[in-house]
Amino acid sequence: MGFVLLAVPVVAVVLFLLIRSRKLQYAISVSASTIIMIAAALLTRDVMLFGVVEYSALGGVFYIDSLSILVLDIVVIIGLMTSIYSVGYLEEELKHGKLDPGRIRIYYILMYSFIFTMMLALTVKNMGIMWIAIEATTLASTFLVGFYNGKDSIEAAWKYIIICSVGIAIALLGITFLQLSSIDVLKGSQFLDWTALYNKAAALNPSTLRFAFIFIVIGFGTKAGLAPMHTWLPDAHSQAPSPISALLSGVLLNCAMYGIIRTIAIVNRSLGSSVFTGRIMITFGILSILTAAIFILTQKDYKRLLAYSSIEHMGIIAVAIGIFTPLSVFGALLHMINHSFTKSMLFLSSGNILQKYDTKEISKIKGMLKILPVTGTVFLLGLFAIAGTPPFGVFSSEFVILTAIFQKNNFWIGILIAVVLAVIFAGIAHTMFKMFYGTNTSAEITAGEINIPGVIAIVVLFVLITVTGLFIPNPLKELIEKAGNIIIGGQV
Repeated sequence: MGFVLLAVPVVAVVLFLLIRSRKLQYAISVSASTIIMIAAALLTRDVMLFGVVEYSALGGVFYIDSLSILVLDIVVIIGLMTSIYSVGYLEEELKHGKLDPGRIRIYYILMYSFIFTMMLALTVKNMGIMWIAIEATTLASTFLVGFYNGKDSIEAAWKYIIICSVGIAIALLGITFLQLSSIDVLKGSQFLDWTALYNKAAALNPSTLRFAFIFIVIGFGTKAGLAPMHTWLPDAHSQAPSPISALLSGVLLNCAMYGIIRTIAIVNRSLGSSVFTGRIMITFGILSILTAAIFILTQKDYKRLLAYSSIEHMGIIAVAIGIFTPLSVFGALLHMINHSFTKSMLFLSSGNILQKYDTKEISKIKGMLKILPVTGTVFLLGLFAIAGTPPFGVFSSEFVILTAIFQKNNFWIGILIAVVLAVIFAGIAHTMFKMFYGTNTSAEITAGEINIPGVIAIVVLFVLITVTGLFIPNPLKELIEKAGNIIIGGQV
């Protein structure tokens, strides 16, 4: 199934190159995402049963464990929701003359290339190949950020590729140091094999390993949107087509964080302590949360506000991983799931809002609950969810993380984060909630939903974030615990 998973997006790209019928392109997209979903479900079952799914072909580089399948499932689910949403979204763009039919084929070629690179990063155990895949995500998604070819979108695409390319080059230096730390330990095909590095961590050179971690966390942290390397993110997320914004925020950031987490597992096992990595991760995490709080309070563009919220939540995950207890790691992985689904839902909802009102300015939007009753309601509840209010998933994972912080006696860190989260909630409420009420004065805007397939996708995501807030299904809890065990120090 692993090969099916990676082969489907490649086949889809080839078909998009050959087929010009718009309806067939839509059918190929949804079908490909559905097949990927089925393959991922079967792989998840195998991982739950056997612990690891590994393939001997190509030197055994393909490797899926509980941690990789957890992040991979997020990619697959959001990929499916995005493909369904894109059908109605692209039709609306054509209807209003913002795209010509030929651009749809380019959109899908780039989108499935992007999905392929993210899945590749999560299904290999060689840190070098993982680095190549994460770099490839930048190349595939840059053209999606600048898809509309406007002045702002092209500027955002250039900013994105330059900053992320610098970051990924720094990560390459870290990967090089990682290799140097194992130069006398690993041989031949074991070079940069993360399972070999993990199992023989005690023999790695600790000084070189520290350098490796610093460069990797800065490099991949740039791609994950951690402050102060975050400056590309608000522009890229706000200028990209809304379905791509959902993938960037809900999926891409996790792939970069995944690379950091894999490295932390090796470094902490080698050093016998999480103090070194913990201080660095907590510092970047708190800086990211504080940065997001400042900018959320001043935003006038709802897509940029959602982008800064992504920086906040990557910071929360970084702090939780830095605390490095079983409970905090569990909370970090749960938060990764909750943030991904919630933020993707919000970005998809923002696409409907943008197409209906033709503006991203918060001050120009009134009466959304009357104009877009379903989208507006989901967007309103989604804002409560992303701000960390019960009964939604983000609240439950933030509660777990704060509990873990206080259990480790990091009272000042816990108090600081709790206060900043309250400020962010107030900022979102003050800035965004005025969009939902009042009377729309434009005669050109009529009440009624657009993009019905997209509305269905949004509602599905809303159900998911509500379920994870009320309770965690046992299979999901077991999968998160197994993934956390790999990070903390279990069997690989």
